[in-house]
Amino acid sequence: MLVLISVIVGVIIAAVLFMKLYPTFGQKPSKEKVKTYNKLENFANGKFVNQITTSSMDNNFSTTLSLLKEYIKGNPNSKPHGSIPIERPGTAFHKDDKTKITWFGHSALLLEMEGKILLLDPMLGKSPSPFPFVGSGRYSKVLPIEIEELPLIDAVIYSHDHYDHLDYESVLKLKDKVNQFIVPLGVGSHLERWGIESTRIKECNWWDEFEFSGLTFVSTPARHFSGRSLLDRNSTLWCSWVIIGQHTKIYYSADSGYGPHFKQIGQKYGPFDMTLMECGQYDKRWANIHMFPEQTVQAHLDVKGKVMIPVHWAAFTLSFHDWTDPIERVLKAAKERGVAISTPKIGEKVIVGSSEYPTSTWWRLAD
Repeated sequence: MLVLISVIVGVIIAAVLFMKLYPTFGQKPSKEKVKTYNKLENFANGKFVNQITTSSMDNNFSTTLSLLKEYIKGNPNSKPHGSIPIERPGTAFHKDDKTKITWFGHSALLLEMEGKILLLDPMLGKSPSPFPFVGSGRYSKVLPIEIEELPLIDAVIYSHDHYDHLDYESVLKLKDKVNQFIVPLGVGSHLERWGIESTRIKECNWWDEFEFSGLTFVSTPARHFSGRSLLDRNSTLWCSWVIIGQHTKIYYSADSGYGPHFKQIGQKYGPFDMTLMECGQYDKRWANIHMFPEQTVQAHLDVKGKVMIPVHWAAFTLSFHDWTDPIERVLKAAKERGVAISTPKIGEKVIVGSSEYPTSTWWRLAD
């Protein structure tokens, strides 16, 4: 019995040490930072909280059993059967007054805005996992632009610290060509552990406005959660983003369940020339933290968006639905509600404010 107890204790100690030492897990905010968080309305009992009561998922026995059954059964349509078309926009970036958006798949976006080059949630790795050789791999074998081909980046903006948005390997490749990292509270601790100076990191709470290089960034609420290991659930904040230039306003929903924050954002900052709205990786068992496509369309209307690009799909399988289900459902809902929607191919450049937007159904050719 003593030997067994010793083995169990040893395994626990080894696991805790691994969690602390493996760099991909990042780093929790310092005690000094946490002291400042204690004064915030969206921080309680040592954790960040949503505006309204939100559980990430029911953890009862029946839910766990249903997930296990679906995982074992699998879904043959959860990923493309053929190759996804990729456009290579080239590596020439003409800095002008136009706002251009290039989607990398999932929620990774390159935004050229009034002469500035920004990256939103640049998860450019192969798999959204702490162990890149494990998990659902990227559908496309290549990216439209490799990190090494990117020019100097004015700012990288992160929405939260989940692996499908904040990727350790991508950060390592990007960090020497980025002027500024703009993140929600606490996420800077991960970046600092990975070698980025605190002077290049700006942390924001909900509704904080930050001016940088002629643009205004606003960290706005989302309904989600955070964490990269078993030891740091909700120790960092999650958010959506408003980006305002002289001629254009962009809204990026990031990951979020549907909630009243969308109308609040629309009332305060809308209308938006373009919205980048999550529409995939949903399930009734975690409906509080990821929208169904019909809710995506409603959220776009709530924030007073003019044109919407659906994101958070077409790169990884992180749920049980068919990989094309998000875009087909959001297209149907958008048509019913009279919402203008653009469906660019991965790598296809979208010019905000143009008379025509990409609207092809390219995913049907890959299925």
